Amino acid sequence: MISKHSSEQQQKLRLLGTARLGVDIGLWVLASLFAFWIRYDWSLHLPIPTPSVFLTVLILVALKFAAYYIFNINVHSWTKFAFHDSASIVKAIATVGALSTLVLLITGPIGGVPRSIGLLDALITLIFMFGIRAASRYFYETRRENRMRPEKTKNILVLGAGEAGSLVVREMTRHPEMGLNPIGFLDDSRRKIGQQIAGIAVLGNLDDLDKTIRNYNVDEIIIAMPSAEGKVIRDIINRITATGTNVNYRTIPGVYELLSGKININRIRNVEIEDLLRRPTVQLDTAAILGSLEGKTVMITGAGGSIGSELVRQICRFRPKEIVLFGHGENSIYQLERELDRNWPDIKYHSVIGALQNGVRLDYVFRKYKPQVVFHTAAHKHVPLMESNPEEAIFNNIVAGKNLVNLALKYNVSHFVNISTDKAVNPTSVMGASKRMVEYVVQDAARRASVNQVFVSVRFGNVLGSRGSVIPLFKQQIAAGGPVTVTHPEMVRFFMTIPEAAQLVLQAASQGQNGEVYILDMGEPVKIVDLARDLIKLSGLEPDVDIPIVFTGMRPGEKLYEELMTEDERLEAATSHDKIFVAKCPPYDSVELERTITQLQDAALNSNHKLIRQHLSGFVEGCQFDYKPDVVKASVN
Repeated sequence: MISKHSSEQQQKLRLLGTARLGVDIGLWVLASLFAFWIRYDWSLHLPIPTPSVFLTVLILVALKFAAYYIFNINVHSWTKFAFHDSASIVKAIATVGALSTLVLLITGPIGGVPRSIGLLDALITLIFMFGIRAASRYFYETRRENRMRPEKTKNILVLGAGEAGSLVVREMTRHPEMGLNPIGFLDDSRRKIGQQIAGIAVLGNLDDLDKTIRNYNVDEIIIAMPSAEGKVIRDIINRITATGTNVNYRTIPGVYELLSGKININRIRNVEIEDLLRRPTVQLDTAAILGSLEGKTVMITGAGGSIGSELVRQICRFRPKEIVLFGHGENSIYQLERELDRNWPDIKYHSVIGALQNGVRLDYVFRKYKPQVVFHTAAHKHVPLMESNPEEAIFNNIVAGKNLVNLALKYNVSHFVNISTDKAVNPTSVMGASKRMVEYVVQDAARRASVNQVFVSVRFGNVLGSRGSVIPLFKQQIAAGGPVTVTHPEMVRFFMTIPEAAQLVLQAASQGQNGEVYILDMGEPVKIVDLARDLIKLSGLEPDVDIPIVFTGMRPGEKLYEELMTEDERLEAATSHDKIFVAKCPPYDSVELERTITQLQDAALNSNHKLIRQHLSGFVEGCQFDYKPDVVKASVN
């Protein structure tokens, strides 16, 4: 049963539709008359019979009336008229123009009607119909904006007048209820200065930042430069801070975060430490990646982890047949399932909770799902914890890696990609040495692989924001009021963002040559203490004033700096991608590798920490332990 309110609403809609049709008909008549007047230089005394004029106008209006319904123009809203709505109007009036011109070519000479009337009428009709709809939308949005805009608004300065900046401004104007009033752009392109973009002026370039903040009473700055390098973002923030004003600043995500999402007002966020470390955008060879993943069954170990889950997100873009989510932590896999259901409902996935050390269970998984591509990201990676529990590094890194590689060979996996670490180079920790052993295992598998199989390792440094990384720890310490603890003032690390790492891993996998160890270009190393200072500043605080920084001393297994290759490994050649290189690894004895793994497993089963280190240092190139088991925590300097 239809309610009275619903019936009244439908009646209003019908009346509104009738009124709009009436306006359109009036415009059509005017357009046809204008066509005659323009054709005869605006003369009211036309040199053709009046009945011919009226008949022509009637025919043109009738054609437009038919096209109005054929092309569903009647269902379009005037107050929300958008660019895609114009296509229907253009098609309808173009059809009318073509038909009327054809009719006039045949019958025009009989009544003395010029053949150009059809085209003139179509052009004027388009102008009238677009004009009335644009005016309706303008007045509607102006009233809505005035009605919804809160009493207190913020003056917003947008840095970057490109595509991202213009989209952000349009979102602000569409949502007046948010109280964001865009007052202008600043952009480094001088040719844009003075132009209007999305109705807002480009006031100057970035050098004018201080002056613009003061002259326009700026309350907040939005950095809309998703491809800008970290040093540019850092310089902007330093300039804002130097003004001595209380101007807030936020940013839109970088290009890696935007790959799978649309820019909108909800994605503007506070500036994070990742923004300060942005590097030039990596250009992916998507065709090569698509060829290696499209229509394939892909298995990711450690799928619930930082790198594993991001790999899953990136792989979904390349239309795999199925994804096998293998992980040990049920909660992280559950959360990933919910994300896939929400963002990639068409992707078929299988969740497997299990341990890679269990060879029988792993064999069942390979036999059941038959993965064609495997990304191995599962590992214990926390250096000090593995120094205290070296047997677990043997089980979860080396034994698990060997099980996985052997089954990949057995079930003819086409691409196997092992995720390694810079800590595997000249390792001083059990974790690093165990990861180097896995690299050897993968290289050994490459020797035994068939011609259609590729086994590679990808080696890179620290990943910002990953579990157990320094950034979450610093944030917790800042939130608690400090101090922020840094192990050594000279400690440096290589860093990249999670999305960047995942994309480069996919790129390396797509171009992998059997047995190679790929090294990702990590840029320049960053001092950990500088990261701490930047993060404190981003929190609106002053380092060593509001939040003290305390140096606690190096922990067991740590080095002051990490390396991406040994001295014996040289950069053999750049690959087809300028951010990926190949390390030339020295030869090793496969028989000795197998013997060492067996010895390590026996020592781990007996929790013989000393023997574990002896076997590792005896086989792994450059391995040198400096572990003192009685030292639990270094004293504070």
